[in-house]
Amino acid sequence: MGGGGTYNHGTVYKITLNGTLTILYSFCSQSGCPDGDGPTALIQGTNGIFYGTTYSGGSTNCAAGYGCGTIFAFSTGQAPFVETRPTIGKVGEAVTILGYKLTGATGVTFNGIPASFTVDASTEITTTVPAGATTGKVQVITPSGALSSNIAFEVAP
Repeated sequence: MGGGGTYNHGTVYKITLNGTLTILYSFCSQSGCPDGDGPTALIQGTNGIFYGTTYSGGSTNCAAGYGCGTIFAFSTGQAPFVETRPTIGKVGEAVTILGYKLTGATGVTFNGIPASFTVDASTEITTTVPAGATTGKVQVITPSGALSSNIAFEVAP
């Protein structure tokens, strides 16, 4: 993201490991910039969708008629995942798992080792690091399928 793009009002882009740049979206594609102008940093939700804001554009019902910016969502087809808080812990320590559509979860594993857990909300599970766990992905089994952590959970000595 940043300035530039087709309309010189910011872009969402990707860069491959070999340096190939692809512009995914150029902002201010319409007169008055209803889609926003000047995007800020993106944050990826556990549903796989990226979210961001723009500092101007959008509605013109703001002071001075410049627009107040927008909130936007951008999908690149990434799959949902789970995220642990914290990302490192000892056996027996509490861990919160954040995710998408976790209601009805039937299993949680730490690198293949089952853990007891409680579904607190559709986006949150509480658990503890199980005995025998090793560093690796955390996986949650939901009615919609398995969700894996976006990064490995590190089991501390």
